Amino acid sequence: MAALSSSSLFFSSKTAIPMNNLLFPPSIHRFSLPSSSSSSFSSLSSSSSLFTTHSPKSSRRSSPQGFTVKAEKKNVLIVNTNSGGHAVIGFYFAKELLSAGHGVTIMTVGDESSDKMKKTPFTRFSEIVSGGGKTVWGNPADVATVVGGETFDVVLDNNGKDLDTVRPVADWAKSSGVKQFLFISSAGIYKSTEEPPHVEGDAVKADAGHVGVEKYLAETFGNWASFRPQYMIGSGNNKDCEEWFFDRIVRDRPVPIPGSGLQLTNISHVRDLSSMLTSAVANPDAASSNIFNCVSDRAVTLDGMAKLCAAAAGKTVEIVHYDPKAIGVDAKKAFPFRNMHFYAEPRAAKEILGWESKTNLPEDLKERYEEYVKIGRDKKEIKFELDDKILEALKTPVAA
Repeated sequence: MAALSSSSLFFSSKTAIPMNNLLFPPSIHRFSLPSSSSSSFSSLSSSSSLFTTHSPKSSRRSSPQGFTVKAEKKNVLIVNTNSGGHAVIGFYFAKELLSAGHGVTIMTVGDESSDKMKKTPFTRFSEIVSGGGKTVWGNPADVATVVGGETFDVVLDNNGKDLDTVRPVADWAKSSGVKQFLFISSAGIYKSTEEPPHVEGDAVKADAGHVGVEKYLAETFGNWASFRPQYMIGSGNNKDCEEWFFDRIVRDRPVPIPGSGLQLTNISHVRDLSSMLTSAVANPDAASSNIFNCVSDRAVTLDGMAKLCAAAAGKTVEIVHYDPKAIGVDAKKAFPFRNMHFYAEPRAAKEILGWESKTNLPEDLKERYEEYVKIGRDKKEIKFELDDKILEALKTPVAA
């Protein structure tokens, strides 16, 4: 096999993959890659086991592809987290449901007057109200009181990470006659694999809180579905993703990436997550009792993400690689993504719901950079203490 010279390529299962003018046919669905750490990935270019040609593991499915979309209008309750990257999912989902004519109430955990509500997407909740939706705040354990006895056809829990948190909402939904219960889980519950990408049906960590929730929903509801997202970008997100790269690129700083930089990951625009959820609401019978990887259908390398962010900003980028253990830094604190292959595919959504990804990372990042500059973050004073420690250890100079 010819050596892989580009670290910025994408991987996709829906088309042939061009690399150094080689075409790998779309029938190849599984990669055989080291998964334990990024440092072991440095042997990628010389490995003859990069691709395997055996049949892919099947996604769990409850119905064949193809269905009739129902125009029924529904009343949907979104129980939304008040922090973290998932908060923006509820915001986009609410807006998409409203545009489709559904009724929407978004219940955010906590108090409307809290400091957390001074951040996006909460500062943009007026867009939900102006679209005909309702916004309320409160404790999920008191959901019945918070919604004031209103009845709902669909409930999405975009808050709980364990059964203790989700059970009060699920039990109330069951007792109040909710027809469909949706849950935002996480692709992080998959066990590491030597054959990325993760597909629905792969082994999960039995002790993960989300796993317990999925099991309880399967036992409690006749119609339920779980969605496992990864990393996401999109206006309104309050958790750094692309911003981490922009912060360094616009200031002409080196971008420190742990390991080889060839680790695969999946970064989706949040509109993809929203559209998948909306497809499940429109087609509850097809979605019922299924788990969906709530991601786009392409992977990107960590180096590739840095290069795409630089291109979006119209800049060049200096990438430096390091071994976190050798330098003595915690990669979880020094870098926004996992220091390993972390890549799932949305096979179930494509096969069961007929869903299609609309994420176009190079173009989406241009839009994100425009907003980054618009809000003035490119001029904001930022400390790079961990970066400086890494760069000092590598003896990499930083522009004054």
